[in-house]
Amino acid sequence: MPEQQEGIFIGAGDKPVYLKPRFANRHGLIAGATGTGKTVTLQILAEAFSRRGVPVFLADVKGDLAGLSQPGRPHPKLEQRAQRIGLEDYGYESFPVEFWDLYGKKGHPVRTTLSEMGPLLLARLMDLNETQEGVLYAAFRIADDEGMLLLDLKDLRALLTFMGENAKQLTLEYGNLPRPSIGAIQRRLMVLEQQDGRRFFGEPALELRELMRRDRDGRGIINVLAADRLMRQPRLYSTFLLWLLSELFEELPEIGDPRQPELVFFFDEAHLLFDDAPDALLDKVEQVVRLIRSKGVGIYFVTQNPLDIPDSVLGQLGNRVQHALRAFTPRDQKAVRAAADTFRPNPKIDTRAVITQLGVGEALVSTLTGRGVPSPVQRTLIRPPSSRMGPITRAERQAVIAESRLGDRYDQRVDRKSAYEMLKARADRESQAAQQRIGNASKPRARRSNRQGIMEAMLKSVVRSLGSTMGRRLARGLLGSLLK
Repeated sequence: MPEQQEGIFIGAGDKPVYLKPRFANRHGLIAGATGTGKTVTLQILAEAFSRRGVPVFLADVKGDLAGLSQPGRPHPKLEQRAQRIGLEDYGYESFPVEFWDLYGKKGHPVRTTLSEMGPLLLARLMDLNETQEGVLYAAFRIADDEGMLLLDLKDLRALLTFMGENAKQLTLEYGNLPRPSIGAIQRRLMVLEQQDGRRFFGEPALELRELMRRDRDGRGIINVLAADRLMRQPRLYSTFLLWLLSELFEELPEIGDPRQPELVFFFDEAHLLFDDAPDALLDKVEQVVRLIRSKGVGIYFVTQNPLDIPDSVLGQLGNRVQHALRAFTPRDQKAVRAAADTFRPNPKIDTRAVITQLGVGEALVSTLTGRGVPSPVQRTLIRPPSSRMGPITRAERQAVIAESRLGDRYDQRVDRKSAYEMLKARADRESQAAQQRIGNASKPRARRSNRQGIMEAMLKSVVRSLGSTMGRRLARGLLGSLLK
């Protein structure tokens, strides 16, 4: 088969265009205006990687990519295109797919723990300012020092309550912990919970090896994240994908330059990753993109406009598929110039002019060849996919999910002992001890000062509030200081 010999067949113009598998981990860009064919390009690349035994992870923003799990429907236009570009062995087939969903509705639930997410990404998720971010870092440090696991949102909420009640004692070791900042973080946690963020944090957490599997025939599993609903919370969407990249970067071993990637990661709607991102986060993204290729991971950013990607990241994307751009505004015209200037020139093509003239399913393509040098840009008719183009039915999705062996591992949430349970047990012990001390203090004494009478009245008032969990939390700080 020519594709197996030459590489991944993308399409053809004046000549066939291939993506060399040994350069596929040098990352890539798929760009173009809405409706120009980006999704189909992503689909045919995912199919090709799967055929070669390379697992794939992608986000299905519109629901169209679920069709990878079903064979394509015969259509004369697809077959005519295959014939036109010389794809002689074109046929229809399905691919091995695992469906994932942060909400657990359209796939297996995806979860991680707060400890794995870390304070940097969590601060970005909650849009904290610098002071609030410092308090969050202190919370993670306190949890480590106290041996408390931060698994889900209620763990962090309980820890922040503890910090607010004991701020004076903790300040000496962990720096200033202003209560307004603690309160602000608590409010952001409430917002995150209302946006269903609580579903994402907890156990069992996703194990990365689940994303790097092959089926019995040796084809790479295509992991499809249902993101149509998730896109309503774009910050959660982008933070999750960045967390996933960071985890891959941290956990995978160095393997140098493999003959083909160990995993290919498609980041659709990539501009969301960089919108309003602080410098520290942008530095982390640049570091991950630069270094993760030596761990066998290829990252492909999918976006409408190449200007959505910072230059420091764009310069590391060696394989490029540029669909049509529109040049109606000054910014559009700037994007056309920027996209054209990043390609290696081809004397036969006026790149700037062609970008605005491309039809649906056409693209300007340049891939790495030889010693990693970009090929001259080629006007390319993209090959048709072999799997179904478009969404699938609910019954078809449920059939794929039911066949998966991952349901027993991930479908049921687990809530083991963590910070919330530890702090609750501590509060209960202190409440019982306080009640015992108050009982001893209420015994008649020979002489009682007016000050002692006032204290007793205060303590009795506090005891009456201990009937609720919130009462115990509010009273703990008072009892600790008054009854020493």
